[in-house]
Amino acid sequence: ISNDGLKLFDPGAIDMETSAFNEKIEKELSAIRPLYTHEPQVIRDARDAGFSVFGPIKHLDDIEDRVISGLDTDVPLRVYTPEQVAGVYLHIHGGGFMLNRASYYDELLVNIGSVCNVAVVSVDYRKAPENPYPDGLNDCETAALWLVENCSSEFGTEKMLIGGESAGANLSVTTLLRMRDRHGFRGFCGAVLNYGAYDLTLTPSARRWGERNLILTTKLIEWFHELYAPAEEYSNPDLSPLYADLSKLPPALFTIGTLDPLIDDTMFMHMRWLAAGNRSQLAVYPGGIHMFNAFPIELARKANAKINEFINAQVLKTPEDKKNPGF
Repeated sequence: ISNDGLKLFDPGAIDMETSAFNEKIEKELSAIRPLYTHEPQVIRDARDAGFSVFGPIKHLDDIEDRVISGLDTDVPLRVYTPEQVAGVYLHIHGGGFMLNRASYYDELLVNIGSVCNVAVVSVDYRKAPENPYPDGLNDCETAALWLVENCSSEFGTEKMLIGGESAGANLSVTTLLRMRDRHGFRGFCGAVLNYGAYDLTLTPSARRWGERNLILTTKLIEWFHELYAPAEEYSNPDLSPLYADLSKLPPALFTIGTLDPLIDDTMFMHMRWLAAGNRSQLAVYPGGIHMFNAFPIELARKANAKINEFINAQVLKTPEDKKNPGF
């Protein structure tokens, strides 16, 4: 965003469809018990049955379930392979480190795969509180290692991107850091980072948001974090990558809505990404709530089109292009 970015945060910049949609979501969520008053498995069962603001789960038949071996457990993957493969996108889904499955994202990932000609490998990592940190992150690291070792033989390409949304964006960055620091691998050509939670101690926007329910509230964010890891560990860069050395990471696209409690997380991480010498784009959408691009509104279509554009651009880059400091 440019110096005209203030306009993005003007309530008048929110289009009528987005405003009406936000009112509908807030009304629906205000009429039910907060998620943090339920046991995690109760929430999971309800989501599996299609009882949430996201609607019924749509599983697609042209996606393959795979299982790979990890250090301490097998890791399930959900794999979509289009007819033409120019690259591979390693997807790490969101859900507060404790909810959702890779299969919930079939439609989104098939769209990305088909439009961008990339195979999509989505990680069904272990969830808190039954499997707290570092189990889920270990599974994501396992999937990244498997992809590095098998990308060429499985998919006929060596171009790899990584990304996800919310907790999945956190896990995407921490996986990149582990691959760099533990394995000396810096070969991902792009990172798709949608409204991530990068500071478990809470950035100001998350801490000050309160209980207005547009998918997330401050108390819900705190509950997710409490179930994922002990509070004394929150500043650990393996949990909160905002505190990490972010040098030598791939170009990133950061996507966020102005009505997301995690907006500071994205704004801060975008600037730290740049300050570390990496290339970064920031896309801010007026009135976008948490997970806004998962809903059937025009704002979502715009955001998803830009994400696809970014993936295409990174996959099509040549070695010479990488010398160009611009996008």
